[in-house]
Amino acid sequence: MITPAGHAGILSASTKKSIDLVQLQSLEQSFRKWANSPSGINRKLSRARILLIFLLIRYTGARLNEILSLNSMKDIDFKNRRILFRKKDMDDGGGREVQIPELLADEIKTTLSELQLQYSKPEIFKIDPAHVRRKFYDCAEAAGIARELGTPEAIRRSRAVELMQSNVPLPVVQKIMGHSTPNLAASYVEFSDEEMRKVERFHVERENQRKTSARNSFFGKIDKVQIGDVQASIEIVSIDGQKIYSVITNYSQNRLGLKPGSLVAAEVKAPWVVLYKGTEEPACTAENRFRGSVLRVLKGKVNSEVVVRITDNTELCSILTEKSRKMLKIKKGDTVWAVFNATTVVIHAD
Repeated sequence: MITPAGHAGILSASTKKSIDLVQLQSLEQSFRKWANSPSGINRKLSRARILLIFLLIRYTGARLNEILSLNSMKDIDFKNRRILFRKKDMDDGGGREVQIPELLADEIKTTLSELQLQYSKPEIFKIDPAHVRRKFYDCAEAAGIARELGTPEAIRRSRAVELMQSNVPLPVVQKIMGHSTPNLAASYVEFSDEEMRKVERFHVERENQRKTSARNSFFGKIDKVQIGDVQASIEIVSIDGQKIYSVITNYSQNRLGLKPGSLVAAEVKAPWVVLYKGTEEPACTAENRFRGSVLRVLKGKVNSEVVVRITDNTELCSILTEKSRKMLKIKKGDTVWAVFNATTVVIHAD
């Protein structure tokens, strides 16, 4: 699992005032049950507005006042599945855009068409924030969640934590949440707003499909391409400044159109990440080598999962047999080297 720049510190602070994925799902079920329970059409539509606000905060991480300021006619792009959160007093398109999953876009579109039976389009999100908060408290308590963890602010924080735990690079998380982007001067390459949006879109689409089989993902730009007789060597600089090396066939390189500056995702499956215990760099042929400390160990009867923090910015997950882990005597806090061959790195082009 890749934990992008600054995630460790943010996660330790944020998770204290946020809820986990299971609780988020439970809270969403509570909102849906509450919204669908009335028999009268007016009450049902009224509750549908609150559910819509919850879903938007839940999946965009927007602030409550940003949701309540939305103009459903101008600010929601269903074709590209993006929502524009405008800066205060700006009506010229200024602000930030957030990608939303396809299923959510379809639900918003359907709900808005139903709400037009009673509300004019520009007024759909114009609701007293105090009323919204009371309903959030009620649904949180119905889900067995403390009121203070069911506030719009707590749900917003929970979305940020969820994104970081899902390997979304910190600069992208900050862009989604409307925070200032950290200084990327330490990176070898710079990332434009459009490239940051591509990384965001990749994660949203993957979230729509849920998980991929690869556990460790780096997102960045190709820095160098060296073409050989049969294979090509690809050097990638991640959005966090890490260097990753991949070797693929010339056919794949040509088919994907990989060249310096291309935005890509590089993935390596956890079983391919080999661990060496100790501070001294191992004598091996693996092109990708990262020194770090063991953050946690999840022991199994046959296989075990070891998460290694290689910098304050990045974690790598390795899966090895429990027998091997015992033989190496790997435990939390140990210094290890996490290495993997360039041939095991799979590249996904945008």
